[in-house]
Amino acid sequence: MKTITLLAMAALLLLEAFGPTSSVGGPMTFMLVFVVVMLAVAIYEAWSNRRGTIGWIVNVFACAFGGLVAIALVGMAMDIVLPYLHLEGSLASLQHPLKYVVVAAVALLMVLGSWLPLQLLNRHR
Repeated sequence: MKTITLLAMAALLLLEAFGPTSSVGGPMTFMLVFVVVMLAVAIYEAWSNRRGTIGWIVNVFACAFGGLVAIALVGMAMDIVLPYLHLEGSLASLQHPLKYVVVAAVALLMVLGSWLPLQLLNRHR
């Protein structure tokens, strides 16, 4: 799980630094990375615990739900916090170091959001 987290952080940071910045290409590429990371968490947990077919399907849906909820909560938190930072422009347009910290935190919280529903399911299995 640590490897998946580090790879997710590295992928999002590299994407932020060198990826597309267009209005459609950038967010779509971020979502592609989010989907790949959520699938990686689901597959890793299902493979390591030798789940059956239904277990794999449940893992994928649980990870997708948890990851999307985590992304939504991070987005709402950013909407609340950004006005208090007094930045001159949007965080996406600035090359402020906080932008890269936020991207790394999003990757970490997305992996955590994908992993937590699996842990709740494992308690009830």
